Amino acid sequence: MVASPRDLWNHWSIQILVLFSLGWQIALFLFAGIRRRGGHPVQRFLLWVAYQLSDYTATYALGHLSLTGALREHAIVAFWAPFLLLHLGGPDNITAYSLEDNKLWKRHLLSAILQVSGAVYVLYEHIAEEGLRLASVLMFAVGAVKYAERTVALMRGNLDSIRGSVKKQPAAMHGHFHPQDTVEKYGEFDEESLVRRAHSLFYICKRAIVDYPVMRDDEHGQDSTEMILEVSLWQLMETELSLMYDMLYTKAAVIHTCFGYLVRLISPFAIVASLLLFIFIDKETHRRVDVNITYILYGGALFMEMTSLLNALGSSWTFAFLSTTRWDWLRYAALCNKRWDRLRRVVAYLHHLVRVGGGSRYRSRRWSHTMGQYNMLHYCTGSNSARTRPLLGSLAKIAGSGLNELWNREHYSWEADMPGHLKDRIFEYMQHIHDEDFVNSLGMLKNKWGEETLHSRGLFNSRLTNSLGVEFQECIIIWHIATEVFLAKSEQAKEKKTRDDVKAVKVISNYMMFLLVEQPDMLPGLPQNRLYQLTCESLVKTWGSTDRRQDMNLCASLKNLFRLHDDPKSDLRVSDREELAKEIYKYEGKGFTYEAPRLSYVTDLAKELLAMEKDDKVKSVPELVLKVWTDILVYAGNKCSRRFHAEKLNSGGELTTILWLMAEHFYQVYATELIKSNKMEK
Repeated sequence: MVASPRDLWNHWSIQILVLFSLGWQIALFLFAGIRRRGGHPVQRFLLWVAYQLSDYTATYALGHLSLTGALREHAIVAFWAPFLLLHLGGPDNITAYSLEDNKLWKRHLLSAILQVSGAVYVLYEHIAEEGLRLASVLMFAVGAVKYAERTVALMRGNLDSIRGSVKKQPAAMHGHFHPQDTVEKYGEFDEESLVRRAHSLFYICKRAIVDYPVMRDDEHGQDSTEMILEVSLWQLMETELSLMYDMLYTKAAVIHTCFGYLVRLISPFAIVASLLLFIFIDKETHRRVDVNITYILYGGALFMEMTSLLNALGSSWTFAFLSTTRWDWLRYAALCNKRWDRLRRVVAYLHHLVRVGGGSRYRSRRWSHTMGQYNMLHYCTGSNSARTRPLLGSLAKIAGSGLNELWNREHYSWEADMPGHLKDRIFEYMQHIHDEDFVNSLGMLKNKWGEETLHSRGLFNSRLTNSLGVEFQECIIIWHIATEVFLAKSEQAKEKKTRDDVKAVKVISNYMMFLLVEQPDMLPGLPQNRLYQLTCESLVKTWGSTDRRQDMNLCASLKNLFRLHDDPKSDLRVSDREELAKEIYKYEGKGFTYEAPRLSYVTDLAKELLAMEKDDKVKSVPELVLKVWTDILVYAGNKCSRRFHAEKLNSGGELTTILWLMAEHFYQVYATELIKSNKMEK
């Protein structure tokens, strides 16, 4: 007779819970790294589920052990309590899923005290056998320490804690990390040297993320300036931000200390000693299935701790620790004899072999170089047609406005690779604003978004003044639509010589609109959701008045019915956007109207840009538009809250975060040179 689920749970609940707890730990360990580069939404959801259930499962199982009376007959089950503590400590590569988890470290501390107390009660009450008691004490010590480490890591990952720690730290002392390293070796870029330079300059990122002034001591300021200028800033910023991710969302701040290394050296030996004690005890009185589960728990614990030890010793953080340690003998033994370099190569090779999804060993420390894209005209030409709406979109519309808005954001957004031309233009602009002293004494931009570019060319007339808006997000909406209208009507935009500029303009314009719709917290100023909604409604009505019909055959209709994303590159969708842009160009409204707020500014701006094509003062209008958008983009990164920059690191980071950190490094160079010149004048 087959047992019912209820009977199965009553007899095997604790066994099921313990195995599930171990399974969640392994899943977290294997897949936590996907967050560094964003990851697919489904992957991120599954990781979030594993993160939540790993704690809930271990906590419930430990509480179950404290209350059940079956432990008197099966004492070996009580022996699993220390393993559950170890599971609650979690793997080293994930402590917090979001920045809010770090803020709740005090709540986690209280939970840790209660769980450790519960484990002590279980062991004291139900384990009397001498050998099993000694084995449980060893495992309890490992589990309790690892659980405490996670709590400390959450505390140190809190931005307030980081701010308090940087106040006590001395000035930058990492300039001597790599005196003989060169970024170019044998004609090729050396990634290892880049990572070491990122550690050397990490103090800039660490202080900037908590809005604390960077110390400019004379001894290391010039060294820092040289390191900033001699490497690719894009790659350096990406690597530094990955180090900040380590501090905020992993145990890095706890691992790479004397105590952290000591724990990782001792814990595998403690687990092995406990395993040997368990092997030699009399197990005749215990159920065979419980004994086998115990061996599985030992195997999981030993695997996790050995992996933790190898990862810790082979981490670039260990190089930073060894370079600054006061123990000269240790630095000489590990670094001068190249022993640590050999160990790091071995660990990196093992990582490459077992990495989930494969890829380069440095790939996870880099930004994905993809930018989210959202186009208002693309949305407005596709959202109002019932014939072209997919099945999930129709269900979302029936379910309510909240799900419908979520569907529209996901269905009409996409990702684009960052053009190399855009990267070059942004870097030139960053140099320009610091060379021309467009930042104040705190490293913040002095002028309003877009003003500097237009003023420098004598183009700041009334039409362009209105186009910049009162609020930053208002400017994005106006310039985004006007850019689409301009590109649809412009002759220069169709020329071969402006192709790169036009591509870069489209990518930035769609990216800024993506941030406005999907990540409004990443933009400075007041949100403009009401303006966005009213403008969309007006554009949808404008598009509806064209009475354009889409004829589809049966095969295309079925394919469209089940699609998840609207293809922005299809010829039909491109022509739809261009046709709507030409309809917007005909708009004759003046001033403010509730039905179409700011559309008059859009048409005025588009007509002004088109008129500039006939003016000899502006050689290339697409280039001018690109510079305005670059100014808007850099302003967004510079003025965004540091906390939101930190929050986005757990999902791959944003381009604006890289630009913000790059501006901080340029400012460090600028400040150092200014101090140097002042001393020379004296």
